Amino acid sequence: MSKLIDGFHHVAIKARDFDASVRFYTALGMKEKIRWGEGDKRAIMLDTGDGNYIEIFAGGNADQPQAGWFHIALRSDDVDAITAVALKAGASIFVEPKDVTLQSKPPTPIRIAFVKGPDGETVEFFQNEMT
Repeated sequence: MSKLIDGFHHVAIKARDFDASVRFYTALGMKEKIRWGEGDKRAIMLDTGDGNYIEIFAGGNADQPQAGWFHIALRSDDVDAITAVALKAGASIFVEPKDVTLQSKPPTPIRIAFVKGPDGETVEFFQNEMT
């Protein structure tokens, strides 16, 4: 039987200075898992050590309220089922479940969905074989 939530996957930050954020977190001992995109569309997943990640996106700025931490991601082996459970529990859909291939090296196929929780927080459900 599958578990709907199989642990914490990542927290995402929209960095004002992408390179400085990457240097900071790697200096703390985190290791690059995958990287993709260019310019303000760059992103990276840094492994915190046990299959949990910090995901850093470029493109944040001081005038945007979404600069800094902007979502949490929960690992699931069935994004569609956990999204249905979340909606039944009162969440609202932000991004329907969908398959995406991160254009990293190597390309990384994932299945994701985003919901808004009861306080407006963004929660991502994340499914892949990365961990």
